[in-house]
Amino acid sequence: MEYEVTATRRRPQRFEDLAGQEFVAFTLRNSIQMGQIAHAYLFSGPRGCGKTSSARILAKALNCAEGPAATPCGVCTTCTEITRGASLDVIEIDGASNTSVNDVRQIKDEILFPPNSSRYKIYIIDEVHMLSTNAFNALLKTIEEPPPYVIFIFATTELHKVPATIKSRCQQFHFRLVAVEQIKSLLSAAAAEIGIAADDEALYWVARESTGSIRDAYTLFDQVASFSEGHITYDKIRGKLGLVSTEQINCLCERCAAGNSAEALEYLDDIFLGGVSVEQFISNTAGYFRSLLFIKSGVTKESLLGYSKKRFSPAVLQTWNDACLERALSLFLALYRDIRYSLNPRAEVDLAVFRLCWLSTWVSPAELKTAIEKARQVLCAGNEQSTPSISAGAAKSLTTRLLSTEPSVASDKGISDRNNPIPFGLADAKFSQPSVSTRYGQIPKAQETVHANPALTLEQLRETAVAQLSNSHAMLAAALSQTRQWAFDDNIVSVGVESDLSLQQLTEHGTDVSRLFTSLWGKETRFIAVKAETARHTAKKKSMSPDTEMLCRVFKGTVVETRI
Repeated sequence: MEYEVTATRRRPQRFEDLAGQEFVAFTLRNSIQMGQIAHAYLFSGPRGCGKTSSARILAKALNCAEGPAATPCGVCTTCTEITRGASLDVIEIDGASNTSVNDVRQIKDEILFPPNSSRYKIYIIDEVHMLSTNAFNALLKTIEEPPPYVIFIFATTELHKVPATIKSRCQQFHFRLVAVEQIKSLLSAAAAEIGIAADDEALYWVARESTGSIRDAYTLFDQVASFSEGHITYDKIRGKLGLVSTEQINCLCERCAAGNSAEALEYLDDIFLGGVSVEQFISNTAGYFRSLLFIKSGVTKESLLGYSKKRFSPAVLQTWNDACLERALSLFLALYRDIRYSLNPRAEVDLAVFRLCWLSTWVSPAELKTAIEKARQVLCAGNEQSTPSISAGAAKSLTTRLLSTEPSVASDKGISDRNNPIPFGLADAKFSQPSVSTRYGQIPKAQETVHANPALTLEQLRETAVAQLSNSHAMLAAALSQTRQWAFDDNIVSVGVESDLSLQQLTEHGTDVSRLFTSLWGKETRFIAVKAETARHTAKKKSMSPDTEMLCRVFKGTVVETRI
């Protein structure tokens, strides 16, 4: 007997044989039983789902010698002629090669004659969307009011290209993709029919590769069966078709999860030396990460995973969390889109493997948000505990105690006492009166005269101090001359400094300056130098919200501009 491909040999001959198209089969059978037969049908859907087969079954059901019947007998002359494609009353037309108005005109002339020996003259136009616009327009009147013995059945894979005027004149049936489980069952039946053993894993792979098309599944099944030598296994498929096995991807990902980039790249090179193409490797690896992500989500259905759960490495599942697997899958999906424009696809794959090696340290946006929220809670709680509010009396006592410390005796050359630093602790207290805060650089409001000596103003004090220091300490005098924002409060003279170098000089020799001011006024005086612009920073800081202030502290930043 002459060889016949599986897709042709196992073409459905009854509505009951249509796999995955229960709605179409049920509706057509009921319409035939009730005698409600339309004059035009439009079958649409993906390739290989049974559109043309359904059109032939409908033609047999309407023209069967025992019909019209929901289930044709399949043995009468009309049924056998339609099955062989030799019926004179069932005309199959390829819409891709008959696109002109003349072809439609020929159909209009033919329908004037009744059928030869059948009940109906049926026109099956496949790929009807390929007809030209003029051809569609010429067909409108014909399909709207055809003779009672003429039925049109249109089939198309691109429904959006069919004009709405054609759709409105037809009963529309949309064919769906077939589930993997159903295709696998059909393949098992096909293997048993020809006497070939087939593993479930291999049949699942064929069903998954067909992407819901039964004809594609049968075509791939014939190819696999031709080199399987009577037993179809996944290992034979992988070896002959150049696929990357799950075990190979497991070994590669285990090296990447351990962060061993050298071994991972060497193993990747071994995979490519085995004849695997770059596109095939990316496709198989993307499917691998998809299955891992499903397993992490609790999915164990083998038809969805494509393999048994036992085939996937426990080390990889334990090392990478959901976010890492999602990142890896998106990485390889983007890689498949990019390699067509890449200068070196192999280098793109190497780079992707490099990125997999540090995937364990990758932080997702969700994890970063959670970390920031936790840091915010910790910082806010810490600030509430570390900055207690004290009363005005306690603050005054603390200030008196800190300022009563006697400065050490310095040499004639103006060397300061480094063991008596500036009292920075004043910054952590909340005073009822204006104070100096070296933590935030707050400068008290300036006063024109000094209560201890009304005849000596702050400006005169500055000029006199600069003149006396010019002979003994020129750098300190220069730094003091560049200060501004002089203020006096509670025996403390505070000045603002713009230069970091000047601030360093005044801070290191603050004791010398304090002693000089004490001698000029005849009263104990302390000197403090702070950054001049920090006053503006403090004002801006006070206007910030608590959230903004917390972010500035965490990321060590400042608010440059505020927009409303």
